[in-house]
Amino acid sequence: MWGCRNRGNQVLVVIGMFCGIAWADTCPDWSPERLRLEIKALDSQLGRWDEAYFRQGSGLIDDEIYDGLLQQLQDWQRCAGEHHPEGHNSKLPMGKLQHPVAQTGLRKLADRLAVEQWIQGRRDLWVQPKVDGVAVTLVYRQGILVSAISRGNGQQGENWLAKVKAIPAVPNALQGAPANLVLQGELFLMMNDHQQQAQGGLNARSKVAGMLMRKPLSAELKRLGLFVWAWPDGPATMAERLQQLAAMGFEISQQYSRPVKTLAEVEQWRATWYRAPLPFVTDGIVIHQGLVPQGRYWQAKPGDWAVAWKYPPAQQVARVTDVEFAIGRTGKIAVVLRLVPVRMDDKWIRRVNVGSLALWQRWDIVPGDQIAISLMGHGIPHMNRVVWRAQERVAPIVPRPENYHPLSCFTLQPGCRQQFLARLVWLSSANGLNIVGLNKAGWQTLIDHGLVDGLLGWLDLTPELLNRVPGLGERRSQALYRQFRLARQQPFDRWLIALGIPLSPKQSAALQSWSQVEQMTPEQWRDIAGIGVKKSQQIRSFLQNPAFLALISRLHEHNISGFGSVPGHAVITAPPQQPTAD
Repeated sequence: MWGCRNRGNQVLVVIGMFCGIAWADTCPDWSPERLRLEIKALDSQLGRWDEAYFRQGSGLIDDEIYDGLLQQLQDWQRCAGEHHPEGHNSKLPMGKLQHPVAQTGLRKLADRLAVEQWIQGRRDLWVQPKVDGVAVTLVYRQGILVSAISRGNGQQGENWLAKVKAIPAVPNALQGAPANLVLQGELFLMMNDHQQQAQGGLNARSKVAGMLMRKPLSAELKRLGLFVWAWPDGPATMAERLQQLAAMGFEISQQYSRPVKTLAEVEQWRATWYRAPLPFVTDGIVIHQGLVPQGRYWQAKPGDWAVAWKYPPAQQVARVTDVEFAIGRTGKIAVVLRLVPVRMDDKWIRRVNVGSLALWQRWDIVPGDQIAISLMGHGIPHMNRVVWRAQERVAPIVPRPENYHPLSCFTLQPGCRQQFLARLVWLSSANGLNIVGLNKAGWQTLIDHGLVDGLLGWLDLTPELLNRVPGLGERRSQALYRQFRLARQQPFDRWLIALGIPLSPKQSAALQSWSQVEQMTPEQWRDIAGIGVKKSQQIRSFLQNPAFLALISRLHEHNISGFGSVPGHAVITAPPQQPTAD
C-alpha cells in the first residue's frame, strides 16, 4: 500500500525520516569529487536494479535494502546540492495512461508521539493494515472492468488491464456498482496465516511486481489478491464506502478496517495485526480520516487525510563511519563498526560488533561502506552483510595480531593501552578482586594521571596520591583506598584468577600458595577437573613468563597472602613487552 519501493518518479521528500525509519545522517566528510563519485556509482547500481524490477519483473535486492540505499542516494544528492524533482526513476517507462484520479502517497509517521499529534482534532478515523504489494487503479464502467493502470508516477501509469483480468480475485464485472467507478488498491500475494512479526516481509512486493511484469502473462497471477484502500468520489463516510465495497465483492477491505478514536486503540490494532495471522504481508498500518477531498483535488504526493505508521524493519541499511579494534585482556582483537546512527524499533543504533579480526578481514569493510543490520535477542544489533561498497576505499590501520596474546601487556607500553586497561578492569571486577566503585573509566583516570602503569601499580597508591586526582575528592579517595586495602585481603585463589591465569573458581579453589603452584607438574594440573593438555600448557606458560613472574614478586613484596614465599623469584625485573605500535 503506497510502498516506499514504488519505484516511480514520485518525489520523495525526506528530511531525516524515511518510511517511518529515523536517520540521523549528516553529510559525509568527503571531498566534492568523492561525493560525486559515490553518487554516480550508487545511482547506476540502483538503475540496474530498477531495470530488472521494471522490465524483467525481477527483484534482485530486498525491498527494505533498496529503500535504504535509495534514501542514502537522496541524502548524498542533497549534500551535493543536486535537485531531482523528477525522482530517481524518471528514465524508466512509467506508462502513458492517465489516472482518472491521481494516486497519492502516504506520509510515514515515526513514532507514537507523531501519531498522537496527527489524530488530534480529527474525526471518523479508521485503521487498516498497510498491505505490502503493488498499487493499481481500477476503472469500472456500467459495472464492467475497462481499465487497470499501474501506479507509475501517480499521474500516469501502464496499461495493466490484461494482467489484472487474469487475476481471479479482481472481479471483471460488478453488481450494483455506480455507472462510473474508480478504485485504488493493492495487488498482494495471498498468504496463509502470515505472521509479520515472526516471518517478516518475505520480499512480497518484489514477488508481486515480478508476476505482473512477466511476459507472457504468468500463471502465478492467480495467487494475487486485491485490497481496495481508496474510493475517490465515493460515499461520504468510510463506513458507507466499506459497506458498499463489500456488497460489490471487495469484502476484505471491510474485514480489515476498524474505527478508532484514541492512540491506545491505534496501538492495539497495530500490535494485533503485527502478531496475528493475516492473509497478506504487511509493513505497518494506515490511519484514514473518513472525510476526504473530491478526487479532482488529489495529487501525486502524500495527502493529509491518511498516514502510515510502519512496523520496525527486519533489517536496515547503515553507513559505516569508522572501524575500531578492541583488544581484550587475553589479546583477542574484536572489531566494532561505528555507524551513522539509525533508529530501529525504539532505539538508536550507533555501533555494531563484527566479531573477530579474521571475520572483519573476510567482510573487507571500510568507512563509507553500507551494511544491513538487524536486531537480535534483547535488541542487540547484528550485522547481516555488506550491501554497498564505497568506491574510494581507505583501509584503517590494523593492530598486528602477533603482538597480542595472553602474556602481553601486563604493563603500560606503547601499543598496550587497550589490553592493559582490559586487564585492570578484569582484576577489579567481581570475577577478580571485587574492587567496588572502580570501573573502566576510573582506571582510565588513574592511568591518565600517571598513577598506574603496571597491573599492580595501585598497590603503591596512598590517600594523598589519590586525592591529587582532579574530581576524585578526599571522600572518594579514602573510599577507593579502603577498597584497595580490602582487595589485598582476598584469598590466594582469587588473586590467581585476577592476574589472568586461565583457571575457573572451582579449579583454583584447591590452590593455597604460590609455592604449591610452582611445584605442580603437568600431570598434577591435568588431575584437576576441566584442565587438559592445552590448558595445562597455557598455565605453564604463565608460570614461566618473566613479566608475569615480576608481578608475583611484587605481591611477595607487599606480603599478599599466599605469595609470602617465592623460591628463586624474590627479585625479578620484567623485560620490555612486545607491542611497540599498533
